[in-house]
Amino acid sequence: MKTVRQEKIIELIRQYEIDTQEELAQKLNEAGFKVTQATVSRDIRALKMTKVTGPGGKSRYAILPEPEPQASDLGDKYARVLKEAVISMDAGQNLVVIHTIPGMAMGAGAALDALKWPEILGCIAGDDTILCAARTSAQARHVLEKLEEILGGTPRE
Repeated sequence: MKTVRQEKIIELIRQYEIDTQEELAQKLNEAGFKVTQATVSRDIRALKMTKVTGPGGKSRYAILPEPEPQASDLGDKYARVLKEAVISMDAGQNLVVIHTIPGMAMGAGAALDALKWPEILGCIAGDDTILCAARTSAQARHVLEKLEEILGGTPRE
């Protein structure tokens, strides 16, 4: 019942410019939902509704969309993981071998995978070593360069 009621609230605030809890409770009661102002208040919090200024300057309830995590924010998180974990790295042919602090390879490998670099086919991580496969030796060197940039010039082996 709660989910249905909350879906109706969303429908109502999109259809009408509702600016008070009492007005919302009245619209819900008219729609067949027997609610109190306290129930409406809880639903407003649960739906993360806020008041916004509508056309003509009148305030009304609205549900603001959840902000999408920015790609740069996620990239920064993955970069921090890599900076904390990586000790050294080197490339041979189309493979990049990355040595990490013991126990950190899986987390660093997951961070590399999450960056979705097109040069990386995939990573295999153990306890303290990551084997990162690229398509070509040139792409492996490019991965190494990108990692050095993120890490601030971590020395190669």
